[in-house]
Amino acid sequence: MSHTRQTTGRGAGTRPLPAIASMRSSTRPTRLRLAGVTVLAASLAFVSACGSGSDDNGSTPAAGDSAAAADVLGPIDKATGAPVRIGVITEGASPTADHTNDKRVIPAVVEYLNEHKGGIGGRPIEVTVCETLSDLSKAADCGNQLVDDGVSAVLIGTSAVVEAAWKPLNDAKVPVMLYSSGEPALLASPTTFVLGNPTFGFVELAIQVAKDAGNKKVSAIVVDVPAALHSAQEVAPPLFQRAGIGYELVRVAPGTADMTPQMQQVVANGSDQVFIIGNDAFCISAMNGLGAVGFTGTISGISQCITDATRKSVLGDTLKGMVISASAPVGPDSPSMRLFTTVAETYGKDIDLSNQDGMIMFMLLAGLQTATQGITGDITPVAITSTIKAMKETELPGGGGIRFRCNGKAVPDSPAVCVRGGLSTTLDDKGQPAEYKVLGTTPIPN
Repeated sequence: MSHTRQTTGRGAGTRPLPAIASMRSSTRPTRLRLAGVTVLAASLAFVSACGSGSDDNGSTPAAGDSAAAADVLGPIDKATGAPVRIGVITEGASPTADHTNDKRVIPAVVEYLNEHKGGIGGRPIEVTVCETLSDLSKAADCGNQLVDDGVSAVLIGTSAVVEAAWKPLNDAKVPVMLYSSGEPALLASPTTFVLGNPTFGFVELAIQVAKDAGNKKVSAIVVDVPAALHSAQEVAPPLFQRAGIGYELVRVAPGTADMTPQMQQVVANGSDQVFIIGNDAFCISAMNGLGAVGFTGTISGISQCITDATRKSVLGDTLKGMVISASAPVGPDSPSMRLFTTVAETYGKDIDLSNQDGMIMFMLLAGLQTATQGITGDITPVAITSTIKAMKETELPGGGGIRFRCNGKAVPDSPAVCVRGGLSTTLDDKGQPAEYKVLGTTPIPN
C-alpha cells in the first residue's frame, strides 16, 4: 500500500494543490454510479440517482457569477499554520460501483473549508484518501494504515465494507464520522459519529407516510438478501407495532423479472400501502407488478428505486405522488444544493452534481469542520472527540435542513447517531423529485 501526499490549504499569494494521498487499483471497471449512502445500498451495489436524471457534471462559472459565488461561500477565513491530518476512506472504482467522483469532491471541499471556514481550529485540513475497492481486506488495511499515519480523525464515505474499515480505527480510539451503518457495535461506539438516521429511510419514512395517508397496513417488498432483510425483519416489526400500523414482509429473490405472484399477496393481505426496498431494476418489477394486479394504494420506497431506468420503465401515473427517502437533497434548488454546486464549480473540476454520494462526502467534510468549531490547543483524536460531543445542535451543511448534535442523545439506544428524522421527497409524473422535506425531527436534548 503506497501513499503520496501533497499539501492542502492556501498560503499567501499561492494556490497549492489540495492534499490527496491515495491508494488506487491498477484496473478500472466500467463506470457505475452508486447514489445511495446506507450500508444496504452499498452492499447491494445499487445504481441510482434520486436527483436530476441528467448527466450534468458541473461547469465552470462565468466571471460575472463571482459575486454570487462569494455570497454563497461566505467571507474569506483562511486557515494557517501546521495542517490537521484527516483520513478519508472511499470505495474508489470497485468491481460493483465507481466512486471516483468522491475523489473529485474531496479536494474541492477541503479547499473551500480552508479558505472560507478557517479549516479546523484555524489550521488547514490535510487529507489522506484510502480506497477500499469494496474489498474487506483492503478496507481493514485502510483503517490500519490511517492509524499508523497518525491522523486526527477519519471520514468514511458510502461503502459496502464500512465495518471492516471502521474496526481498527475504533480500536485505536480514532474518531470516525460516517453517514450510516446498521452495525450495533458501531452505533454504540463513543468515538463514532453517524450523520444519517439508520432506520429512517427503511422504516420510519414508511410509518410516517402511512400516518399521513391514514393507511392501516403496509407491505414491505424487500429484495431477499441479508443486508436488506435485517431492517425489514428485525427493526421494522416492533416500530410498526408501536405505531399501531399493520405490517407484512414480502421477500422477493433478486433478479425476479415478473413479480405479479408476489404482488397478488399484497392485494390478498389487505395492505393499503407498499414500501419497496431494492435497486431500480427490483423496484421497476415491483411497481409494474402492482399495476398488473390493480393495486390502488400508496406506493413508497427508498431513493435507490428511482433512476432514469425507472422513469423510462414505469408509468408516470404510478410514479406521481410516490414518496421516497432521500440521503441528500440533490436536484431541486435549495440552499444546500446551491452551496454544494458553488463549491464544486469554484474549486472542483468535472464533479457530477447529480450524484448523491458526492454531496454526502461534502456533508461529511463540512460536518466534521462544523462539529469541531471552537477547538483549541493540540488537535488530537481525543480533542476532536470531546469537541464533537460538546457541540450544540446545528444545521448539517448540505443536509437540506437536517440538524445534528453528537452528544449521544439523538437516538438513545444508538449513541453514535447524531440526527433525528430524515429527508423525503414526492415525485412528479416524470419521476423527478420535488422539494425535499425534513420528517421526524425533534430537538436533541442536552
